Amino acid sequence: MKNKIILLIALCSSFVWAQNKLSGFVFEDLNQNGKKERNEKGIQNVAVSNGVQVVLTDEKGRYELPLSGDDVIFVIKPEDYAFPNNEFNLPKFYHFHKPKGSPDQDFQYKAFSPTGKLPRSLDFALISQKEDKDFSLFVFGDPQVYNHQQVEYFEKAIIADANQNKEGIAFGISLGDLVGDDLDLHLPYKKAIQKLGLTWHNVMGNHDMNYEAREDKYSDETYELNMGPANYAFNYGNTHFIILDNILYPHPQTGKGYWGGFRKDQLEFLKNNLRFVDKDKLLVISFHIPLFIPGLEDHYDPVSRQEFLDLLQDFPHILLMTAHTHRQEIKLYTEKEGWKGKGELYEYNLGTTSGDWYSGELDPRGNPYSTMRDGTPQGYAFLNVRNNQYTLDYKSVRHSKDYQMEIYLPKVIADKGWNTARVWVNVFMGKSGDEVEFRVNQGEWKPMRYTEEKDPSYYHSVQKWDFSESLLKGRRPSNPVRSTHLWSAPLPNTAGVGTHTLEVRWTDRFGRTYQAEKTYRIETNN
Repeated sequence: MKNKIILLIALCSSFVWAQNKLSGFVFEDLNQNGKKERNEKGIQNVAVSNGVQVVLTDEKGRYELPLSGDDVIFVIKPEDYAFPNNEFNLPKFYHFHKPKGSPDQDFQYKAFSPTGKLPRSLDFALISQKEDKDFSLFVFGDPQVYNHQQVEYFEKAIIADANQNKEGIAFGISLGDLVGDDLDLHLPYKKAIQKLGLTWHNVMGNHDMNYEAREDKYSDETYELNMGPANYAFNYGNTHFIILDNILYPHPQTGKGYWGGFRKDQLEFLKNNLRFVDKDKLLVISFHIPLFIPGLEDHYDPVSRQEFLDLLQDFPHILLMTAHTHRQEIKLYTEKEGWKGKGELYEYNLGTTSGDWYSGELDPRGNPYSTMRDGTPQGYAFLNVRNNQYTLDYKSVRHSKDYQMEIYLPKVIADKGWNTARVWVNVFMGKSGDEVEFRVNQGEWKPMRYTEEKDPSYYHSVQKWDFSESLLKGRRPSNPVRSTHLWSAPLPNTAGVGTHTLEVRWTDRFGRTYQAEKTYRIETNN
């Protein structure tokens, strides 16, 4: 009888262990069939996570993790390896364990059905590849398609242009708001991205979530079903990439709308993950909502924001990438914002691929110009990594790569009298402190004054709609807002009657110099 009791206890213990823990292997998939064969060895020291805890595989490639009953198990890709991709070129590096399915099965958009039993060994396949520490990637802000017409705009403008500039591109990242509330459009979005033929990573945005969710941790159920985990990490070259969902919904204080910030389990994952990241690596952290938005001081949870910043302070090489605002800004964070680290902390708040929500007049191809409210043209970015350093470039979809600024000035001014004319320059990737100069007819270079005002070129394009006697094709653009990358100077009228060439020179924070020019006329004022 005693032996039977011991056996029963052992069986019950085994059952409890099986329900609360998971194990498996991370292995090199030599024949790329997704299954671990006898001759395929496990890979040591690969990080695996359940979304909170992070462990390393042992010498045989084996890992073990606890389970909560509502889990996403994923591998943090090591350098010089790749995951197999699905049909849409999204990497297959995760497994959802939701034996009861999503808690709210009456969501408007499909969520998880019960996922069933876990396999005895949950194994993850990796494919060996050589990764250069110097590489480039595409970065897209807010595609934010609200209908199939806008999916077509996205394809004809962004995807077509990126396809012409993808040589040497390793992969891409979209920084959230992939769609505009209609989560059924995740599929058309994926089909559009598929046409680039590149491995793609996605960030969750506030327009990608389930509004029916009663708790924040369930607001991403449809997103994760369609796109994969909302929080994860991977390595490429000497860079460690982290993807985070920073939308708290419903608002934890008011219960209405959303709030920028992080849950405790997300911060715990970040802390546990960073324990295994070399301090010499470049950290690139992508999330949707900027940490600070001028004029919207209450848009972000200050407590979780500070905890997030504190977790990063020992890393000297960091870049934060965000979108959300539909304008562009390079932000340097200091002690004033709570940054206590030794290295410089920049956030690149990227202009969007949807521009000003696909507004404005239509171009010759039938796409809306969609210039953003701060004068940034519709486009996308390149992140160029060189070991653990980086540079950034912005690409307008209707211009060549060297189009980095827009000059605005009168076409003609008088040679006499009180001259109030000014030249304005919108440097799309500029920031306060950059050197911007101008000269006329190859004369002496003179400094321009940094200012934060409405971009007059964009304002002029909006006024065209207001002064037009007939309805223009397309949709009226949004009203202008202050630009954080604008410079101006008095436009001289002393060069003599005739046509004159004005040049502008900008030196960016990476030490690179760009130039542009425009002509204007001086006429006699009789």
